Amino acid sequence: MSGNPEAAPLLKLDNVHASYGNIHALKGISLQVTEGEIVTLIGSNGAGKSTTLRSISGLMRARAGKILFRGEDLQAMAAHELVGMGVALVPEGRRVFARLSVTENLEMGAWHREDRKEIAADIEYAFNLFPRLGERRNQLAGTMSGGEQQMLATARALMSRPSLLLMDEPSMGLAPVLVETIFDTIVQINSEGTTILLVEQNAQMALRVASRGYVLQSGNIVFDDDAVSLRENPDVQKAYLGMD
Repeated sequence: MSGNPEAAPLLKLDNVHASYGNIHALKGISLQVTEGEIVTLIGSNGAGKSTTLRSISGLMRARAGKILFRGEDLQAMAAHELVGMGVALVPEGRRVFARLSVTENLEMGAWHREDRKEIAADIEYAFNLFPRLGERRNQLAGTMSGGEQQMLATARALMSRPSLLLMDEPSMGLAPVLVETIFDTIVQINSEGTTILLVEQNAQMALRVASRGYVLQSGNIVFDDDAVSLRENPDVQKAYLGMD
């Protein structure tokens, strides 16, 4: 599902700077995501990809610049307020609630909602989206495999019914067959109406499912193009796609 380039962006970052102490992690990046798109951020470790998602989701404060969601500045808002606005994060490393069951984790994803019948319906939707979670609905999340925990982290984020889903390294540490499953699900989630901003180390897979992409290097955006053009860019091929 591709966005309309003439439409106002759902998300817009304008000259955003972010730091960890004296480390200048983002050096004035600007990007936008239009409703309906899958947009990916690729780059090497330490390039600033996860910092970008953390800044958008309210987990850290940008030092300068604007982060706009539906035209509203997010800078003064707490992370939990953004969930209510329609922004959800699938964090790097899954971060499921290990001592809660699969079902309880999903319920935690809907903590701000009061529509109990709809929540129950969304839990069943999650089990249809990820049948393995349905089979393990009463299992403690901490006892599941990495792939199952990734499914759970994704489903938990969807329980907030986000307009914008931020995904941070969803394929990290997964077996190839599970990587395919996760990316197929990303495409399905997008086709059902959720806009996705995807940070992913596996640039080949990310550019296969995305409509557009940004390449980050040392806190700067060095390439910005549609996914096909990025896949065909010799510099991107050499640096990120393992092609000479």
